[in-house]
Amino acid sequence: MSLVSAAVITGVGSYLPSRLVRNTDEPLSLLDTDDEWIRSRTGIRTRHWVEPGESTGDLAVQAGRRALRSAEITSVDLVVLSTTTPDHHSPGTAPWVAAQLGLGNVAAFDVSAACSGFTYALAAGDAWIKAGMAERVLVIGAEALSTITDPSDRGTAVVFADGAGAVVLQRGCAEEPGALLAVRLGSDGTQKDLAIVAAGGSRWPEERQQAARGERCLRMQGPQMFSHAVRRMTEVSRLVLESVGWQPDVVEAFIGHQANQRILDKVADLVGVPGPARLGNVRDVGNTSSASIPLVLDEVVREKSVGAGARTLLTAFGAGAVWGSVAMTWPDIRPPS
Repeated sequence: MSLVSAAVITGVGSYLPSRLVRNTDEPLSLLDTDDEWIRSRTGIRTRHWVEPGESTGDLAVQAGRRALRSAEITSVDLVVLSTTTPDHHSPGTAPWVAAQLGLGNVAAFDVSAACSGFTYALAAGDAWIKAGMAERVLVIGAEALSTITDPSDRGTAVVFADGAGAVVLQRGCAEEPGALLAVRLGSDGTQKDLAIVAAGGSRWPEERQQAARGERCLRMQGPQMFSHAVRRMTEVSRLVLESVGWQPDVVEAFIGHQANQRILDKVADLVGVPGPARLGNVRDVGNTSSASIPLVLDEVVREKSVGAGARTLLTAFGAGAVWGSVAMTWPDIRPPS
């Protein structure tokens, strides 16, 4: 019997900056809020922020290095970096990350798909492998959201955080643990104002000094974001499960984008994912946008709490609006040292 070709996760890695910020620490303690309010509405108690001078690229290098070490390889054919906070508007951050990792003149590019970025980056790596354009791909989600967050805005300052997670994809077969079995993506550009950094792009160039400080920071319509996230993550999860012929109750590992614990619980309930399958770390690391799913993946690999080959569902929603879901099996890899 012939085996179906697939992209297989063979390595994982993650990195969190050293600065730990609790709900009771400044600058959050100066807001019109408290620890109980933040926990009850978001589920978050701590998050990590970069130090001055520390960038998204720095975080990505650390996570990427650990993923390569986990996969026991030193070279790849492609680096895909998902981020909302690149080191520069131009050039992209991925080529610099590849250079810092010693990967030579490898193909490298950024993906900008907000909190759904990791699912989009996985889809890109999966497509390159299936098309025969790559044997190995390093996929990284990295964010320094604290650099675009207004510390006086309660709606975003208590939620967003920094970090990076990475996986190595390698050509294999669908029967192997860690295989990507199906990907579904979507978008609705009419909802671009749900979460937006209005100034700094070509529509509102920052150098004209027209923008107030708040327009250079991420603004979010919280209640609307909640309802759209629940709807789209539920829809796309059902679609990807249907495409692989899985009923929700057979899912053994579910990782949703770690935006808010209430969103995660609602989506899992609506999809019908069993309680023991629900994995997350939003309580300890906050909303790290496109880094959130690989951060959970790496953490659970380290814990060895999910068996190789377990039916796994990933799902995310982000600004754009964009959303995505992946059906895969849990990888059979050792925790990175």
